[in-house]
Amino acid sequence: MAWSTTYTPDGELFELALPKFSLEKIVNAKRDSVHEILSNYENYEKLLPQFFPSVRIRSVRENISVVAEHMNLGDQELIIMAKHVTKEPVLHEIFVIGGDIKGSYIKQQFLDLSEKTKIIVDVDFKLKGKMKISSLFGKNKFQQAYEEILDAFTKIAEN
Repeated sequence: MAWSTTYTPDGELFELALPKFSLEKIVNAKRDSVHEILSNYENYEKLLPQFFPSVRIRSVRENISVVAEHMNLGDQELIIMAKHVTKEPVLHEIFVIGGDIKGSYIKQQFLDLSEKTKIIVDVDFKLKGKMKISSLFGKNKFQQAYEEILDAFTKIAEN
């Protein structure tokens, strides 16, 4: 989690935990295969329905796609419109352009380690409304929830 310093209306210092984090994972599979699984949003609904109950492609133009996604992240049910940008086999970026976490950004990098792949994920969730308030009280563990999704994708890539 990243921390942001802000002040209360009374001028007191207040530290706010923001759902911004990075993850790294080594996968026992070749980079092309790992990138294909993690960037192929068309199969999210089939591969991981517990996390992605619904995925609808709205537009595809070369390496850029706009996708409507219903996503379960921990105890949060999210409806988002995301722009997926891929650069095979090294990068998959997700820009949330609408919905519950509009303005969020996820960057997945894939580094070749011979027969293995190192995934580096940078996540910057932009929360609003009830989600922002509940995150202040620790009710949502966004990093842990995203790690569960990454672990599930890793298991698929290794099999």
